[in-house]
Amino acid sequence: MKVVIETPKHSFFKYNRSGDHYIKVFFSPIPTIFNYGYIEGIKGPDGMEVDAVVLGPRMAQGTVMEFSSCQGVVRFMDDSVKDDKYIFYISGYRSPYMLSFYFKIYALFKTFVYLISEQRISQCKFLGIEEVSSDIS
Repeated sequence: MKVVIETPKHSFFKYNRSGDHYIKVFFSPIPTIFNYGYIEGIKGPDGMEVDAVVLGPRMAQGTVMEFSSCQGVVRFMDDSVKDDKYIFYISGYRSPYMLSFYFKIYALFKTFVYLISEQRISQCKFLGIEEVSSDIS
């Protein structure tokens, strides 16, 4: 699987790839504690490529990495749609408790983003982490 990094670790901005460049999607009150991107060629229920969380050293935006399997899945709902994030581990500190805390705060923040920017209530929820070592299907 090819994983493309859109948002480097410690960034306050979330980015999405658009053609050959990256655009800022929104500002987060907390920085990402991991590299964030997507798995190239695999679409999720939201119609976008499946999200990837890469634990390890900070990587440059646009970095492409090859993985044979994932180590877990962050179960998440964004705007009332299943939006799981697959976990890939390279090295360093690895804590499901820190990831859980981050995604609980992130879900709350996303709820407020929809409420303020779109003036509507949307379901954003962190549903847990499954630690597995498997291929994505």
